[in-house]
Amino acid sequence: MRSHLLNDTTAERYRSSVTEGVERVAARIATTSRPFTGVSVDDLAPRIEAVDLDEPLHDTIAALDELDELYLRDAVYFHHPRYLAHLNCPVVIPAVLGEAVLSAVNSSLDTWDQSAGGTLIERRLIDWTAERVGLGPAADGVFTSGGSQSNLQAMLLAREEAAKAGKPASELRIFASEVGHFSIQKAATLLGLGEDAVIVIPTDHDKRMQTVALARELERCRDNDLTPMAVVATAGTTDFGSIDPLPEIAELCEQYGTWMHVDAAYGCGLLASLKNRHLIDGIDRADSVTVDYHKSFFQPVSSSAVLVRDRTTLSHATYHAEYLNPRRMVQERIPNQVDKSLQTTRRFDALKLWMTLRVMGADAVGELFDSVCDMAREGWRLLAADPRYDVVVEPQLSTLVFRYIPASICDPTAIDRANLYARKALFASGDAVVAGTKVGDRQYLKFTLLNPETTVADITAVLDLIAGHAEQYLGETLDRAS
Repeated sequence: MRSHLLNDTTAERYRSSVTEGVERVAARIATTSRPFTGVSVDDLAPRIEAVDLDEPLHDTIAALDELDELYLRDAVYFHHPRYLAHLNCPVVIPAVLGEAVLSAVNSSLDTWDQSAGGTLIERRLIDWTAERVGLGPAADGVFTSGGSQSNLQAMLLAREEAAKAGKPASELRIFASEVGHFSIQKAATLLGLGEDAVIVIPTDHDKRMQTVALARELERCRDNDLTPMAVVATAGTTDFGSIDPLPEIAELCEQYGTWMHVDAAYGCGLLASLKNRHLIDGIDRADSVTVDYHKSFFQPVSSSAVLVRDRTTLSHATYHAEYLNPRRMVQERIPNQVDKSLQTTRRFDALKLWMTLRVMGADAVGELFDSVCDMAREGWRLLAADPRYDVVVEPQLSTLVFRYIPASICDPTAIDRANLYARKALFASGDAVVAGTKVGDRQYLKFTLLNPETTVADITAVLDLIAGHAEQYLGETLDRAS
């Protein structure tokens, strides 16, 4: 039905429909008392499966009523101060406004004739970010769907640069931290190098890449007539928020003629910090950098970018199609972003960051990120002083990895099960959401603090809830065993 198409004749219907939807979301956010309802898959799945998608409701209000029951009521709400699990941030209102605008106009950022001003806004934001990183006047980049795609493109560019030097793919090696992101192994596989092409470098007791071990592996690679294609340093590991020693890694990359990539998907918020920017000193020496604005710039998903020191390297991702971006457009200086991107059709995600900077400013974003880093340090002090918990490392960013340790039970396997149970029970209750990971072979829990509204009282309360669930599990286990 044409009445549902957004155009000049339906602008008022668009206004009223979106307003009604915004009202529903605002009402949920205003009244949400827990980050999650605790609904189970077995409860929710049949209700969604029962919807007959071939029988429309023909009514916006009815559809929103249904959506409220099937999604909004049971959504996991990242804005709640006791959502402490993954790298999901609450979002700032100017970015949400940008999301509404870009969805309605629906620009596609692949070519100039589909986006015009959108192309230039994205390019300006790439330049702004590259300036913050310090990559120099020849830098460039492009927005991506997320850190995994940014890392994939960076590894593609590194591979092609090595190929230009006549290095066969079978001899190429990538060096990454043992706590680096799995997307590097995935990228190696997708690029035909194989997962075994990634050489894992051990970390120190602060979960930072050991540069002595990296130097040893680089030398061994050269001795075996293999080519060190890239070193991937991490500025904010997913599990620990640790930042690798970037200046020392840069020195080694220069010594061995190796592409240096910095995965700053998490730590990129420091680019806006007035207080903690020094933590990523050395990032300016990278050949490529991944940034995820939807992690530490408080942007809605998705909003990410890959940046490069030398814009000419982006040509490795360039393909021309006569119907879209013919070669003559290069000579005509028509700016087509598809020339730099792994994607063709692409959303105008840059608008969200643009609106954020124009309304709030970078300093305000940096203050928000600094506040969650400060809270993590408070949380670490709490955990370090609490005999119920073992905390792994003092945080550099905003992640805490810890483990409940009962006073009366020493069996590590039982403690593992207690921590797993506590996380599951907490999620089922809906009172809080925390993540989990492994350190060595042992099960640990994880707080990822990205909400500036989270307080010490919230952290204390969640730690008490975790201990209560773990103690309940261990008590029941002992009762059954006796």
